[in-house]
This record gives sequence, structure tokens and C-alpha cells, in this order.
Amino acid sequence: MDGAPLLAELESFIGHLRSERQLSPRTLDAYRHDLDSLCRFLTQHQVSDWNAVDTSLLRLYIASRHQSGLSGRSLQRELSAVRSLYRYLLRERRCRHNPALDIRAPKSPRKLPRALDADLAAQLLNDGEQDDWLTIRDHAMLELLYSSGLRLSELATLNMDRLDLEAGEVRVIGKGDKTRILPVGRMARQALRNWFRVRPAVTDAAQPMFVGMQGRRLTPRAIQLRVRRYGVEHIGQHLHPHMLRHSFASHLLESSGDLRAVQELLGHADISTTQVYTHLDFQHLAAVYDSAHPRAKRKPED
Repeated sequence: MDGAPLLAELESFIGHLRSERQLSPRTLDAYRHDLDSLCRFLTQHQVSDWNAVDTSLLRLYIASRHQSGLSGRSLQRELSAVRSLYRYLLRERRCRHNPALDIRAPKSPRKLPRALDADLAAQLLNDGEQDDWLTIRDHAMLELLYSSGLRLSELATLNMDRLDLEAGEVRVIGKGDKTRILPVGRMARQALRNWFRVRPAVTDAAQPMFVGMQGRRLTPRAIQLRVRRYGVEHIGQHLHPHMLRHSFASHLLESSGDLRAVQELLGHADISTTQVYTHLDFQHLAAVYDSAHPRAKRKPED
């Protein structure tokens, strides 16, 4: 069956996105790519009118895409494109319903965060003397990331007036402009003192904490590159700021078992986000269970 009517409506929709919503060429290509795939599927099923697509047919399409290996995130993106197309068709009175409204993509398995083991983290942060300006600064950044579990964006926007070295606290502004106060460990405080001794003079308390040689705030990209290089030089592997945040969370949870406290320190709004870390030391948790739960304790052998 000829798919020209479907493609004609699709091109009209793309034109709307280009002229009215002024989306970028790359975004337009993504919409076209996702919807072209649906057009081919509909043509194979003898459907040449968007108004003839019902929820069951669309579910069949999503199932076929999932079976072909498409991830839940990619399927969610495709469904979002379909919903947008139908909103446009409804607005233009070219369609009477939106079959994608009640369809949800299958969830992809949640990727477990990568973390350094405690010994490797110690090797990274204790590896020799820091005697040059850049290494002293980078060491202070890594110590703070690992000590307090900061996000990259939180480290990049950190100002001098948000740190209280005497109290061992740092105040960060996280997602949703939410402020939280985090402890700063002894080794991180010492690394920061070393950095402040060589840092360009501070003339304003609101100045950025981590700067380049010209005194300008380090960008998130610059921090990523410096952390990566530090990892290669000191432990022979690529490193990124989020790996240090993950290491902070997993090591703290392994030692304390206090998921709620780790949630607060990480700044997660929902504890389900934090629960991804519970896989990291399941054997430890199982041992605690075996020794503590009344119905799990082994009876002494006769």
C-alpha cells in the first residue's frame, strides 16, 4: 500500500516544528527518523491514514521495536514524537484521537553506577606528593568530590563563601536550586588548605573556588578533562566526577547501611534513586540479615 499520505502529513508536521517551534535541524532529523520508522510499519500493515491508527496497533509497533533491540529510553523518545505528531494533527483537525496517550515504553534495566573500590580510591588520593600548582588544585577537587559526594555542576559553581573549613562544612546548590550542607572530611580539608595556599589571591568571598591560571572559574568540561587526566596518571584508568560521587555513596552505604542518610547527602528527592547503590555490597547486607533477623539466625549445632 502507498504510504504517501502518511509521509505528506509527516512533512507538514516537520514544517510546523521548523517554522513555529523553530527546532534545530538535528532535532528535526530525529523527529523524522523516529516517525519514518512508524510510517514504514503502518504501510506494511496496510494503513495509509493516521486517523486509522489505534492503540492496539501502536502497541504492536512498540513491541516490534522492543524485540528488535531498541531500549526503553529510545522507545520513550519515539512515543513522545508520536504524541507530538498527533497533537499537531488534532489541532489541524486532521485527526480525531491520539492513540499514543496511554502507551508507556517498557523500562530499560537500570544501569548500575560504576564506583572505585576503597583501595583504589585510597591509591588515587594518596599517590605521592603534590608539588605543582595544577596537581594541588586537581587533588583538592578530587578530595572534595569523594569526601562530600558533589555533582559536577555543584563543584563547578562552588564559591569561596560556601565553604567553612573550621566547621568542616560546604553549602552547595543542587538540582531544583535546593541547598544542602555537606560534611567535608579531614583529608579534603587539608587538600583544600594546600590549594588555597597556591590559589590566586581571593579578593571577594563570592569568587569561584576552583579557577584556572588566569583566575577564571573552571568550566564543567575543564573539570571533567582534569579529573580524567588525573585518573590516567595516578591509577591508570579514565575517571569522571560522577564515579567519585558514586564511590562516595557506595562506600558510605557499605560502612553505615543507612540508606536514608546517603539519600540526604546525595540530594536525591526520591529514595528509589538512592536504592540503586544497595547492590554494591549485597553480601554485606545479607550477612547483617543472617546475623540479626530472628527468623534467619542459625540454631547452634547439636
